[in-house]
Amino acid sequence: MNRGDSSTMARSTKFLPIVSKIYCSSSKEDLIIRKRPVITSGGGFVVINSKQKVIFGVDGCGILGSSKELILRDDNGAPVLFICSKNGVVQALSFHSRWKGYLMDYEGIKRLVFSLREPKGCLAMNNAIKISIMNKGFSKDWDYEVKGSFSEKDCTINDRKGDVVAQVGGKGKMASKDFYEVVVQPGYDLAFVVGVIAVLDSIHGESTRC
Repeated sequence: MNRGDSSTMARSTKFLPIVSKIYCSSSKEDLIIRKRPVITSGGGFVVINSKQKVIFGVDGCGILGSSKELILRDDNGAPVLFICSKNGVVQALSFHSRWKGYLMDYEGIKRLVFSLREPKGCLAMNNAIKISIMNKGFSKDWDYEVKGSFSEKDCTINDRKGDVVAQVGGKGKMASKDFYEVVVQPGYDLAFVVGVIAVLDSIHGESTRC
């Protein structure tokens, strides 16, 4: 592919910002999730792109002190998303656990960006995790879902049409106890994808849990 073809592809890629357009890429992004050691770094993980640059970091319980609070930070350490799951009577009686992701900066929490519903109990066996986006133009029910097994690092984030937004691990992909691959398709919001992965990490008791 020559430079002209690459420029044409970049112009034709439709960006779908959820957190911000600055986190959308015109090309496919091959990322590595590398878990940080709990003892020396407080756990959580960093996200590394194909140029070996850290583009995001996620702080979890080992740093924040709560098992149901997460902060996604950019490459400069600035907060981008605050993600949490609140306990309460309504949550306890619900068939789902609900996580909410809020836009965040140094001044604090700004606005709700997405809501993730995790099926509980017997519902978890045959029901996918659903994600609703708070922006205009998205479905009132759900907009994305997680299919497959995150614990085995073989799952996808799909839109309502079934198109794959991001692939976590999968056949032939390298993975170990400390790192795994994520491939994000062109046009999608990397911060949103990493935010969802942070929730999955916490749900499955991995690097962001105490």
